[in-house]
Amino acid sequence: MIKILVVEDDENLNKSICIFLGQKGFETTSCFDGEEAFDVMYKNNFDLVISDIMMPKVDGFKLAENIRMQNKTIPIIFMTAKDDFSSKQKGFESGIDDYLVKPVDLQELFLRVNAILRRANINVEKKLVIGNFTMDTEEHMAYIDENPVNFTTREFDIVFKLLSFPKKTFSRTQLMNEFWNPDSFSGTRTVDVYITKIREKLSECNGFEIVTVHGLGYKAVIKE
Repeated sequence: MIKILVVEDDENLNKSICIFLGQKGFETTSCFDGEEAFDVMYKNNFDLVISDIMMPKVDGFKLAENIRMQNKTIPIIFMTAKDDFSSKQKGFESGIDDYLVKPVDLQELFLRVNAILRRANINVEKKLVIGNFTMDTEEHMAYIDENPVNFTTREFDIVFKLLSFPKKTFSRTQLMNEFWNPDSFSGTRTVDVYITKIREKLSECNGFEIVTVHGLGYKAVIKE
């Protein structure tokens, strides 16, 4: 299922958008300011972001800039009352993909969402394909040359996280905080054990590799 993050400080509008998109088959998550949104994005994978501009703490411009520093490809739609050219220019320069002026027609929003997802090659099957490797998030299965990879749930989620942010380094502590229970007695070296097992299972993969960043953690590097 396509996951959409809705960042809007007007609670009624936020709720309306989430309900509407939910009825259209999307999975939505609500945030009410840019700071909260960035925290949520760090812990979850989304396919598209819909954001207001004028919000407390962190506004839409800063949010878009922060997202683009971490993820160059995720589509971002601004939905705002600011109808002046300078705001539109600043929005597109910060990395957004589309700009809607309030009041927003929800049917138009739905059309824009579908168009952007189509351009971004994100489909409802939720398959990630790199070389001879495929991850199907609906099945929660991975394949190399159509042969199933016997990942555990945690291994699958770690690989998907790394591939969702190629070239971004995740520290052992970051991975522990996201994929292990806070009450776990495991140390950060547990991550090394998991990465070793993952690498063994990906030995026949030709599209990417999981690289150790010494003193920091791990990142996925796509092979040219």
